Amino acid sequence: MRFEVVGLRVTRLARSLRFYTRALGLKVVRRGDTRSWGGGIWVLLEDPRSHRRVELNWYPKGSRFGGPFRAGEAVDHLDFTLGVAPRAELERVYRRLLRAGGRPTGYEPSTTEGWMASVLDPDGIWITVGRKPTRHERG
Repeated sequence: MRFEVVGLRVTRLARSLRFYTRALGLKVVRRGDTRSWGGGIWVLLEDPRSHRRVELNWYPKGSRFGGPFRAGEAVDHLDFTLGVAPRAELERVYRRLLRAGGRPTGYEPSTTEGWMASVLDPDGIWITVGRKPTRHERG
């Protein structure tokens, strides 16, 4: 058995799809519609570099999965890495996430000594982006 995908429940699929594709660079792999049997609409996204996957799930009123929405519903955060990158790259990514609809959490490059930043996605799920030190920073 192997880990395949993280499924995130979203309240507005188009808005979340824009955020995850434009701000985080994930690519659409597949789409599905299970409303005929009481499900919803899902979109499978993949990171082109790591090949890790996230599935966005939207459930209409009356869906067997569509109870009251609570931000995160036990999802703590999604963690992305820039790999070895300068602080300026993290700052650019953080600004891009905010422009794309991410909301500040108080953890940004200036409050984490430039090592990580976090935003809330459109539905309140924490998105954390970190970086590894450059060769120059390691000395």
